[in-house]
Amino acid sequence: MKSYIYLDNAATTKTAQEVVDAMLPYFTEYYGNPSSIYSLGAKSKEAVTDAREVIARSLGAQTNEIYFTAGGSEADNWALKAAAEAYREKGRHIITSCIEHHAVLHTCDYLEKNGFAVTRVGVDENGIVKLDELEKAIREDTILISIMFANNEIGTIQPIREIGEIASRRGILFHTDAVQAYGQLPIDVDAYHIDMLSASGHKLNGPKGVGFLYIRKGVRIRSFVHGGQQERARRAGTENVTGIVGMGAAAGRAMRIMAEKAQRETALRDYLIGRIESEVPYCRLNGHREKRLPNNVNFSFRFVEGESLLIMLDGKGICASSGSACTSGSLDPSHVLLAIGLPHETAHGSLRLTLGGETTKEELDAVVEAVKEIVEKLRAMSPLYEDFVKTGSRG
Repeated sequence: MKSYIYLDNAATTKTAQEVVDAMLPYFTEYYGNPSSIYSLGAKSKEAVTDAREVIARSLGAQTNEIYFTAGGSEADNWALKAAAEAYREKGRHIITSCIEHHAVLHTCDYLEKNGFAVTRVGVDENGIVKLDELEKAIREDTILISIMFANNEIGTIQPIREIGEIASRRGILFHTDAVQAYGQLPIDVDAYHIDMLSASGHKLNGPKGVGFLYIRKGVRIRSFVHGGQQERARRAGTENVTGIVGMGAAAGRAMRIMAEKAQRETALRDYLIGRIESEVPYCRLNGHREKRLPNNVNFSFRFVEGESLLIMLDGKGICASSGSACTSGSLDPSHVLLAIGLPHETAHGSLRLTLGGETTKEELDAVVEAVKEIVEKLRAMSPLYEDFVKTGSRG
């Protein structure tokens, strides 16, 4: 029996057993280099091709439009930096949102230091990109729009089809960071007018250290890693065959169980939201109530420090987070929560609970009881909460 409750599936997921089983032979039996001409290498090359085909089908893409990477961050960096370089003669203006993952935001910071202009459009109180603001931000020299498919912290799903249509109509490249959405939501790159898309294996019960970048045929994007001729001469380096096999197996599995998994997780998600809202006073659900990932729950609790809440939950064997795992060491409040209008002190009291395929209703009941107990203890130690109660204020 598990000694913990894992509710941090947005940070990483447990590798599915069928994915592990698919990978194992490529560690010790079929270990040839895919670039070799002998049959052992050909076996590895065939496995890479098979994985590429599975992923392409999952997006309605062509097989030669899928390029394997070391993960989502590399894919984001590649999409933005290489596109900026390739299209710099056409223009040097890029549009993104203020709630992107730091793999996109920090890449945009880098590009700004190298002569590009970046506009970061705002979002509403639910974290949805303001389409009117995005359209107004487009300039004659705009070459790229990069908007995430769904937010990693608050789970809000963006109007990707509409954004893609705007970009297509204006002749602008459209990239989406789909690291949180791929494997959870159906995605058709043609229907959404997506030119580039980033994804990562470990978010969908696959291995860490592998991802992919979809690049639409005809997009003039240049090599990101120089060296050999791997990935059709666009990303050098011996392929991570075991990781790629795992990525393909995880993608196939995710497509097979997506509808059933989404229905189950949505029901559990809404059950958890309902219990917290009705049983923990002075809390706020962050993100859109309906347009959110099936497994995402994000709350802010007034008069509570999020780090203390996480530590005390960990003491009860509950794995959760306050936001992105990539910034968990930061003392600054979440840029996403600030962008949707939360004051600093409320943003500091946030809790993200992300469900997985093994999450049970009994586990969620235990988590709610733990949250109620811990929030009550922390508020009892808060002079701000004491003053709030004395003055008879209402939240």
